[in-house]
Order: sequence, then C-alpha cells, then structure tokens
Amino acid sequence: MYRAVDKAGNTVDFLLRAHHDKAAARRYFEKAIEQNGEPETISVDKSGANLAALEALDAERSTPIKVRQNKYLNNVVEQDHRAIKRIIKPMMGFKDFRCARIVLSGIEIAHMIRKGQMCDDGAASTAAERFYSLVM
Repeated sequence: MYRAVDKAGNTVDFLLRAHHDKAAARRYFEKAIEQNGEPETISVDKSGANLAALEALDAERSTPIKVRQNKYLNNVVEQDHRAIKRIIKPMMGFKDFRCARIVLSGIEIAHMIRKGQMCDDGAASTAAERFYSLVM
C-alpha cells in the first residue's frame, strides 16, 4: 500500500499494488506528482524500491526532488495510516486482491471525507452529510 500525506496531514494519494517493487513505486510517484504537482521534498521509509524509483524520476527532471529517508520523518504518514489499520484489523482478511483494492479504496475515501478533504462547502458538518453532499 502506497500512501502520500502532506504536512497538514491531508491525504495526497494512495495506491494498492500486489508487488512493492521499483516499477510499482515509480507508477505511484508519477501519478501523485501528475495530480498534485511536484514536491520540493519527499520523506520515505527505508524501502530500496522507493529510493530507486525516485532516483529514476530525478534523472529525467531538470530540478531534482530532495529525498529524505528516515524512520522518524515518516511519522505523519504512519499516524494517518493508523486510522485505516484500526478499521482493517478486525476484518479477518480479504478473499482476493481485487476485493482488497475495492474495500481499501472505500475506506480511504471515507477517511478523507471524515478529515474534511472531499467537501468544499462549509454547510455539511458531519461525515454523513459530507458524503451525501458528494453523492447528490
């Protein structure tokens, strides 16, 4: 599971892939940068795939992205991910990968609605009202 969170704790993007390799990490970073703009700095964990993908992206760009690999700088992502783990833990697992992708996408979207990211108007106060304002 790839997740990106900005300094304010807002979810930038998420992606579930079967393999955690350089190709998957590169697709994720390209998608996140295309949708949200180029960041100045990215904090990642000690995954070699993430570092290799970011180095490959930097080779193609005129201005490189500063990459920080530190266990403790990644706490914003881990704290945001805690709410997702709390919902998933009692679920007894998923039958297949497709089901996991669909359920996790719904959970991530619900989490973003709860944080107030998906609704622009200030009229909706509860998460349910925000959800219904998006649907209708």
